[in-house]
Amino acid sequence: MSTPSEKYAVFRSDQEHPAVKEFRGLYDFELDEFQLRACAALEDGHQVLVAAPTGSGKTLVGEFAVHLALERGQKCFYTTPIKALSNQKYGDLVSRYGADKVGLLTGDNSVNSEAPIVVMTTEVLRNMLYAGSQTLLGLSYVVMDEVHYLADRSRGAVWEEVLIHLPDSVSVVSLSATVSNAEEFGDWLETVRGNTVVVLEEKRPVPLFQHVMVGKRLHDLFAGEAPTARVGAPSRSGNPARSGNPAKSGAKADLRDLVNPQLVRIARDDNRIFRDDSRKPRRRRDLPKGRPAKTHFTPYRSDVVEELDAGALLPAIYFIFSRKGCEDAVVQCLRSGLRLTKPSERDEIKRVVAERTADLPDEDLGVLGYHDFAEALSRGIAAHHAGMLAAFKEVVEELFARGLIKVVFATETLALGINMPARTVVLEKLSKWNGEAHVDITPGEYTQLTGRAGRRGIDVEGHAVVLWQPGFDPREVAGLASTRTYPLRSSFSPSYNMAVNLVRQVGRTRARDMLELSFAQFQSDQAVVGLARQVQRNTEALEGYKESIDCHLGDFLEYAALRRRIGDREASGSKRRKLDRRIEAQESIEKLRTGDIIRIPAGRSAGWALVLDPGMRSEREGPRPTVLTLDRQVRKLSMVDFPAPVESIGVLRIPKKFNPRNPQQRRELAQVLRNRTDLLGEDGPPSSRTRDAVSHADDPELQEMRAQLRAHPCHGCSDREDHARWAERYFRLDRENRDVQRKIEQRTNTIARQFDRVCQVLDALHYLDGDKTTEAGDRLSRIYTELDLVAAECLRVGVFDDLTVPELAACLAALVYESRSKDEPTSPRLPRGDVRVALERMGTIWRDLSALERDMRVDFLRSMDLNFCWPAFRWASGASLAEVLYESDLAAGDFVRWVKQLIDLTEQIADAAGPTPLRTTARTVVTELRRGVIAYATVVD
Repeated sequence: MSTPSEKYAVFRSDQEHPAVKEFRGLYDFELDEFQLRACAALEDGHQVLVAAPTGSGKTLVGEFAVHLALERGQKCFYTTPIKALSNQKYGDLVSRYGADKVGLLTGDNSVNSEAPIVVMTTEVLRNMLYAGSQTLLGLSYVVMDEVHYLADRSRGAVWEEVLIHLPDSVSVVSLSATVSNAEEFGDWLETVRGNTVVVLEEKRPVPLFQHVMVGKRLHDLFAGEAPTARVGAPSRSGNPARSGNPAKSGAKADLRDLVNPQLVRIARDDNRIFRDDSRKPRRRRDLPKGRPAKTHFTPYRSDVVEELDAGALLPAIYFIFSRKGCEDAVVQCLRSGLRLTKPSERDEIKRVVAERTADLPDEDLGVLGYHDFAEALSRGIAAHHAGMLAAFKEVVEELFARGLIKVVFATETLALGINMPARTVVLEKLSKWNGEAHVDITPGEYTQLTGRAGRRGIDVEGHAVVLWQPGFDPREVAGLASTRTYPLRSSFSPSYNMAVNLVRQVGRTRARDMLELSFAQFQSDQAVVGLARQVQRNTEALEGYKESIDCHLGDFLEYAALRRRIGDREASGSKRRKLDRRIEAQESIEKLRTGDIIRIPAGRSAGWALVLDPGMRSEREGPRPTVLTLDRQVRKLSMVDFPAPVESIGVLRIPKKFNPRNPQQRRELAQVLRNRTDLLGEDGPPSSRTRDAVSHADDPELQEMRAQLRAHPCHGCSDREDHARWAERYFRLDRENRDVQRKIEQRTNTIARQFDRVCQVLDALHYLDGDKTTEAGDRLSRIYTELDLVAAECLRVGVFDDLTVPELAACLAALVYESRSKDEPTSPRLPRGDVRVALERMGTIWRDLSALERDMRVDFLRSMDLNFCWPAFRWASGASLAEVLYESDLAAGDFVRWVKQLIDLTEQIADAAGPTPLRTTARTVVTELRRGVIAYATVVD
């Protein structure tokens, strides 16, 4: 019961903030104190930054901004970082306010864009600001959901651009996950936007309990923590009290000292056993070769789900940092016979799935794995990752939100704002692949992932479960659990597109001043002391390295530098020759025809052979010709068999009724082949040998450097290799030290200096003329992609002008796509004809621009990636989804996402091209790409 003083406080608040009072009445639960404080500040005319844990309800403050805008006859934009979150918020607001008052803009969809409330991705708002869109008229509030995204390396600059360029008349509501430097971020907002109230909330609305699953048993991570098998059941440790849970109480002590002693004992014994067993043969037949054996304490995925189900701890999100791992987990659960749904739930699931996927083309359902997907859903099991089709992910999200799906195996992308709360979160491992190496997850990532556990208004507590793995350390988990926050670091830097748009709007001088307002600049001036200390330590270490390098015969650093130059040149030449030979080899194979006599240069099939089928229909890794060898074997070859180009030395007619499976026919044809090749000998025509010899000749400069190396006094030192190892350490540390010193030198006016250099590049290319943009600059202002300058240069010199529709799609794909894995082919298959010529011209443009960037000391242009050119070409040519996915080995969701990004860029190219034939071609490309599964787009796509 409320005290008289508390009742009076509520009365005074209602009198002073009638809008908040009215807003409270829309909900059937009491608003938390931090929500009330933020809403009151907003009604008072302040801007607000709300930093609170995942699931605490901070989006309610954003909804109050919507309420205020509607009440006052004004306009509010609600921005999110990803389309899926925009779609979800759009649905929420439509349910509350009606479809006539809410619009959606995500790039893919434009629904009721002039409504008083418009939900959009942050990039859309940034583009509207640069374009001076009329939709901005009457805008009074902007909600920036998940504003901590400004730390994102590739997209974070967009948030700062919006915050800097929004008119002063617009009030901003910034919603962030809990960050340790919220006050610093709030200070910056105060500087840039004016009066900003910072509202911090560290308390979770639903207490979170931490556990470790060992074998089939769930253990509390902290001593004295509450039970998990059944809510209200006696504790496994015999202690029913929850007061001993430091994670819940938010104690500031080092929680690693409070770890359950039983887990510490298990870790000690298991790690000793694991070390001993690792020296023995593998103990489990079902473990793949090359993969470390699991300990007997590592639980199976199906066992985990069964234990959670038995303990009434479902629904659960089970995080696996691998798309394939998520799909495999679903299959494993199905094979184990798991069924988590009731008959009535299965019927409802089947109805929803059929309804939500009704518009998918029937011919694509098989290749999309629809039937296995639907069967898993009917059992209450699903996967969720970026490689899935958007329509499938949406079904999973809807069914999970409705409580029909009981367990979702997901990658970390599910933790990025989508509203899918669960009772329990499972982390299979505490490390993940970041694209380059396996790295431990950070405390911030752990907090973000486990923050999904505990549904407000449904669960009295949430549960985080970490699975036991080889080498497991429970104190490590305790360290992650006790570090609740992470710092917000800006990733802002001025791009070429940003520069031309700013100069167009406000001129160069004012643009420079505006960029000085960035959070990156705000933070950079505070970091010099730490960098200076780092330089001091490095300098001392370098002096020590010099003593170890000292050689009585001469200057060993000079000698070592010469060795490095030789190594770099040899590596560069070898790589270049290898790539050139691979391209030549692939092109030579593509010229082969049935009946050609060739000599296979390498592999187990090396020697004379007759081409039975050029293999041009096998597009996974280029052509795969089928040949008959002299020993009567029929083999299918690959690029591995052709390290050098191949050429036909003659043609042999193959009988029409020749059957490669008939031994007698193979024998007869092989004898004819032998008769034809006996005169040529074992080595074949001399031209190929000559070409190979020439290609491996050393260049004169390399030979000169080698001569200098041999003549150097230090070359004869008996300790030469020992000195060389110290010299390599010296060079690495010296390079690192120079990088740090450059950072210190650039700390003053860091962002403005970068902007100046970007403008120097644009000046040199005539995109800028003083405080104005040229015609080329105007075109660049319409292109939003990482390779914006490459695209603009290609437009200017006419690279795209004479291409057909499929050819233009292939070329633009090189500017959009970025491989997820380094294992993708370095020489992917490309369409023949003008595409290759255009891509070569694009490559030349990229190299020229990269050289100019080096001269101007900037680095914005990543390398072009050709691995999506062939899929884009085939799709624009009318190939089926099954054909394209087979040939490219892409996941369906990845393919759809990249095609949509390609459509975005193509539309920008059409806009930038002006009234030219290229605009017509580009718009036709969009039409040809937007078909089948790409055309399927609901409001929530």
